[in-house]
Amino acid sequence: MTKFIVHDEPVGRAQSNYIAQADLAPFGLDGQVEQLWLKPLNDGTFSIACIPFQTYGLALGDRVRLSANDQVGEVVGPSSHRVLRMLLMPAPDPKQLTETIDRIRTEIDATGLLSEWNGDRHVAVDIPPEANPSTLFNIMQREVSEGRAFWEWADAMPWR
Repeated sequence: MTKFIVHDEPVGRAQSNYIAQADLAPFGLDGQVEQLWLKPLNDGTFSIACIPFQTYGLALGDRVRLSANDQVGEVVGPSSHRVLRMLLMPAPDPKQLTETIDRIRTEIDATGLLSEWNGDRHVAVDIPPEANPSTLFNIMQREVSEGRAFWEWADAMPWR
């Protein structure tokens, strides 16, 4: 049975968006597919209109071409954006988890970054080339150092 990773509130949602799938098996996530929101462009390509939660090598604004079966087939133009992802561990103290989530959300808002949440513990943050997210990094690094979270860059592996 396939598990679908979906975007409830994609940052680039518009009436003309298109949804395509990205197979996550090449990234060690067999049986999982991420549904990505795309903006159709005039040349037969699409622009990523969400912040990928699980897919590697893709970011907001990247231009992609679809395969015959409506899956993302190739990246034809990178946007220079990066995706920073973080998974917060379940906490024995729900108050501590709530405070951490609030600090992360506040810092994302303060720096003007875009983000999407998958549930209440998994966040994907769009990092445009001109951004300076050092305070957000510090908040996230503290959680990782304390063993309360994991983080990664979505470009840690290339799109395949």
